[in-house]
Amino acid sequence: MAWLAVGLFLGGAALVLSWALGHAVRRLAPRVGLVDVPGGRKAHQVPTPLGGGLAIASATTFILGCGWLAVGPLRPWLPLPEPLAIHADGLRDKAGTLWLLIGLSWLILLMGLADDRRALNWRPRLAIQFALAGMFVWWGDRITLFWPLSQPLVSGGLTVLWIVGLTNAFNFLDNMDGLAAGVALIAAALLAAASALVGGLFVPVALIVLIGALAGFLIHNRPPARLFMGDAGSNFLGFVLGGLSVLGTFTRVEGVGPVAYAPHAALTPLLVMAVPLYDTISVILIRLREGRSPFQPDRRHFSHRLVARGLTPPRAVATIHLVTLAGGLGALLLHRLDGLGAAVVASQTLCLLGIVAILESTSGASATIQSNERPEEGDGVRQAS
Repeated sequence: MAWLAVGLFLGGAALVLSWALGHAVRRLAPRVGLVDVPGGRKAHQVPTPLGGGLAIASATTFILGCGWLAVGPLRPWLPLPEPLAIHADGLRDKAGTLWLLIGLSWLILLMGLADDRRALNWRPRLAIQFALAGMFVWWGDRITLFWPLSQPLVSGGLTVLWIVGLTNAFNFLDNMDGLAAGVALIAAALLAAASALVGGLFVPVALIVLIGALAGFLIHNRPPARLFMGDAGSNFLGFVLGGLSVLGTFTRVEGVGPVAYAPHAALTPLLVMAVPLYDTISVILIRLREGRSPFQPDRRHFSHRLVARGLTPPRAVATIHLVTLAGGLGALLLHRLDGLGAAVVASQTLCLLGIVAILESTSGASATIQSNERPEEGDGVRQAS
């Protein structure tokens, strides 16, 4: 498949560029005050540069820009393989929505950079997230659902909530070395595969580029991390993954003969993002039960709860990566199943999260979690190995 070969080439280029930019950020970040200094209740042991999100976003944007030039302005002077030339016009037509998403994601990244430099109150952060997500719905696209959820007001509202929810979910998830970037990479790979299996092309290629950028960053972020993505990176990842999951095709199967529809395949992004959503919902419920603000950072996340039960931080991260993969793999089959089969796949993911919840609730000698420890979400703090 020519498009897959091109996608892998672009993804490889994004990996190399992100890795190189990561080195540059590690040198430049301390000069502008983007450093997470250990002390107090922070877990890492040495000052660590922030700004890894800049490397991810810059590599993704640059490589996607090169791809757009190839199918757009440079097409007359850059012959494309026939399988790609057939789709060039369609890819170019969809580029406007993609660049809207990338532009809005950069704005959310800049907000995150400001938060990395000087912690912002959650109210303006949330207001900016809702405003930018609303702009994407107004000028871009919205979730394609079925009546009555297909009504513009309903589908638009759900799209805004989905994007804002994922933006905060990845911000919450960014609390250990390699965790948020690893989950994002797995989720992007599953979404790309699910979309490609039903005839998608545009979104899978964009996701492969993002995967490459994440892989390049993870070289710097593996334990013990030498570079953190910070709020800038986690906000960018959540927003761009939320937008690409909206733009992706999951319910249409193209091939020989008429196009077939599998409405229940619209559940694909929900199953793929089950773990980040589980972490966010469980943390919010814990905070509300304790009479605290849902936006008050603490060490009650999925990863922290696993460490409290005896896992080392790297093993906790690996566990969450595997649960993410296990919960999302079934989504690759949704387009081939009937309603009953889709219900079984969705139930399997719910049962997996139920098992996790039961194991987490089991008391043990090391299961004491201090709620007044240093917050480890969205502020570049990591659990060093």
